[in-house]
Amino acid sequence: MLEIADVEALPGRTVRLTLSDGEVVVRDLGDLLRGPLFDPIAADDELFRSVGVAYGTLVWPGDVDLAPETLIWDGPAPAVGSNDRPAPFLRPRQPA
Repeated sequence: MLEIADVEALPGRTVRLTLSDGEVVVRDLGDLLRGPLFDPIAADDELFRSVGVAYGTLVWPGDVDLAPETLIWDGPAPAVGSNDRPAPFLRPRQPA
């Protein structure tokens, strides 16, 4: 199963994700950080940058996380035997 192996917070509410297969993708989380649990993360740059990885997904202090299938595929994980590729909305890492 494809999981998130590493994360780097970028400007705004964007992250660079390294997946367990080594692929690096960039994901804007702005639309996902809504609701009582996520409002503080969306409003506070320092709190947003405290993002980490645990159990294959993104986590923040206070036991806040996002489902890996939402981050990788924008929905349920692909069926067993699929090619396990992320959805096209995940953009490859741009050169620095």
